[in-house]
Amino acid sequence: MRLVILDTSDKVAEWSAKYVLKRIVDFKPGPDRYFVLGLPTGGTPLGMYKKLIEYHKAGKISFKYVKTFNMDEYVGLPRDHPESYHYYMWNNFFKHIDINPANAHVLDGNAPDLQKECDEFENKINEAGGVELFIGGIGPDGHIAFNEPGSSLFLEQELKL
Repeated sequence: MRLVILDTSDKVAEWSAKYVLKRIVDFKPGPDRYFVLGLPTGGTPLGMYKKLIEYHKAGKISFKYVKTFNMDEYVGLPRDHPESYHYYMWNNFFKHIDINPANAHVLDGNAPDLQKECDEFENKINEAGGVELFIGGIGPDGHIAFNEPGSSLFLEQELKL
């Protein structure tokens, strides 16, 4: 792992967007070779999304042969609610680039069977060949996705003890 420390969030956004751009361009995606990108929401990646939109509009990058998978979504919140991650991704990124909507995957927090939704989501990732690059963000309290500091990733196993 390489740690990159920059002075401002704008510089982090630009560095991150250039990194994503380079990884996608170097991969040379095409109709039979999709680049698979894992994405977060929140304040951390917002500047990066804005830069990627700029690069797309300038013709530096295409998302035509990119598949994305978001890391989380709220349960019970309608997709069109301004706080949902589906809404966030479509309004802050997807609608501004040339990605096929069928290739932009965000969990359905209103699925009747949430375990089945998660299992099918995982299967879609596997069918896509796994994630080539996953962008992460860390919240102000150190959380990653909905995993708060000190929370266990093995909660289900702990409850069975």
